[in-house]
Amino acid sequence: MKTVFFLSLGLYAAATLIQLAGAFGKWEKVKKTAWAVFLLGFLAHLVYFVWRGLVAQRLPLASQFEFACGFALCIPVVLLVARTRVNADWIATAGMAATALLMGYAATQRMEITELMPALRSFWFNFHIGAAALSYSAFLVAGVVALRYVLQHRKGESADSLRMKQLEQLSYRLVALGFLLLTVVIVIGAVWAEAAWSAYWTWDPKEVWALITWIIYTVYLHLRLRRQKSDLWLSWYVILAIPAFLFTFAGVNKLIPGLHSYG
Repeated sequence: MKTVFFLSLGLYAAATLIQLAGAFGKWEKVKKTAWAVFLLGFLAHLVYFVWRGLVAQRLPLASQFEFACGFALCIPVVLLVARTRVNADWIATAGMAATALLMGYAATQRMEITELMPALRSFWFNFHIGAAALSYSAFLVAGVVALRYVLQHRKGESADSLRMKQLEQLSYRLVALGFLLLTVVIVIGAVWAEAAWSAYWTWDPKEVWALITWIIYTVYLHLRLRRQKSDLWLSWYVILAIPAFLFTFAGVNKLIPGLHSYG
């Protein structure tokens, strides 16, 4: 099973390098090859994820390794959806690199399959953890799109151009998707916590940082809907919000022990 994991990691890394070469050289055939290799990596990744789930007899998202692996699996899905909206090389390049890096991070974690602690053996587990992985993926791709907006603006492209409007719309919609999923994560987590620990909210570090992340993106959506800031300002906001969900994803587990330290 580990062989399949490292095969997918190798394919993702190879796809990233091939895509970079094709993008810099503007070789369309090379970029098509990169997509083919990337999709093979995604297929191997999916096989590994399903295989591990069958062996563990649960959704394999219970440990830091498993969640990082699941997070990485969601990025190609969000990437493919985003690419249909804005068909550009930079989305593929950034998405491939992010997937490879996240799988590389997963490879540094403990990979053994462990039994779920009693509190995790719940109907809510799949929905809570699955929604979190998809939410983080949406926020990450939104940040990539926002970064592209900023770079294009620095090159002198008008905010009124069709491409810039598409970028801003895509970033906004991805944030909205991630926000909706994160809301589901928090609500389900509260219901689950009440059943497991007889309290809807325990001020566990993971809960607190999930709430902080939720508030950060709530502010963005409020400003975006009220049109109180420029698209450039909002794009910078989405970029600067990336560390919040990344810390919620990995930083809390490493630096602040709590009830979610197993995650």
